[in-house]
Amino acid sequence: MSDKIDLKNFTEKALVDYVEGIGQSSFRAKQIMGWLYRPNIKEFSQMSDLAKVFRAHLDEHAYISTFTEPILEKASDGCVKFGFRLFDGHILESVLIPEPDRNTLCISSQVGCAMGCTFCLTGTMGFIRNLTVAEIVNQVCAARDYLLEQPKEELIGPDRITNVVYMGMGEPLNNLDNVLDSLSILTNHKGLDVAARRITVSTCGIVPKLKELGENSTVNLAVSLHAITDSVRSSLMPVNKRYNIEELLEACRTYPMQKRKRIMFEYTLLKGINDSDMDARILSRKLQDIPCKINLLSYNECSALPYKSPDKERILAFQKILLEAHYTVFIRSSRGTDISAACGQLATGTK
Repeated sequence: MSDKIDLKNFTEKALVDYVEGIGQSSFRAKQIMGWLYRPNIKEFSQMSDLAKVFRAHLDEHAYISTFTEPILEKASDGCVKFGFRLFDGHILESVLIPEPDRNTLCISSQVGCAMGCTFCLTGTMGFIRNLTVAEIVNQVCAARDYLLEQPKEELIGPDRITNVVYMGMGEPLNNLDNVLDSLSILTNHKGLDVAARRITVSTCGIVPKLKELGENSTVNLAVSLHAITDSVRSSLMPVNKRYNIEELLEACRTYPMQKRKRIMFEYTLLKGINDSDMDARILSRKLQDIPCKINLLSYNECSALPYKSPDKERILAFQKILLEAHYTVFIRSSRGTDISAACGQLATGTK
């Protein structure tokens, strides 16, 4: 199969170029696109509005990739962690987070991660490789198919994926070309038809790539901040030694986004490190000229890492200071912790 082309790596525009390159009309690309992302489409023979000769050509030179037989773990709160084995033996993970009115899928953009954030278990894996466009998109396809296979009466939320967050394994902006192509497929009505307003890309702060993301997509941006001084942030997040807090915040001030949109700043509270009242006050000053909202996360403790989560009273006191400064502030409840599916807990072995 290595000499065949995986058509799920193509955006609609790339698919047009491909079919025209083999002597077909451009509208054939739209026909193919309309089939590729339907449930249970695995063979070109199923594409009944394509000529048999063309289907035979596609079958000889291309294929439709899928993730089959995922490793499934179900949490007590209803979250589902998917482990997908890739062609080279590596495993990537995605997490389905169901709620009564939505199903959010947290997807990965890389196997492992090069950023080395000291409080993140994924960072202990190191960087292995970027995911292809198809490998990113197929996470959504597989989770969608899983939902469609479940008895409706057993579902917590809808029978479809409503929201997608690029917050799994890896740094999305370090695989930006493939992430942008995957976003094109996710938001295409002939693709997976997820509204851009329901998709969020999270970054730890790859400053030179931020503008490119904003210029080429209208999805939501989340920025992992986690500290308000360079000394603390650099100790937690090595990326800060290259792009410090002021550089990152300046990139956020000039980030190209639609009116009324706001950047989500992610801030994981670590006991005794970044959770003081003074930290909250400085944070409120630093963000005052950026259209934003703030997501506070209680640290998901694990035995392999030394950090602890502050108690509930400390988290609420931190939030109160930000609320009094007129920010919109959420406290994110950890989901899937009993199957290591919460933020910062995705890590796998290989082969």
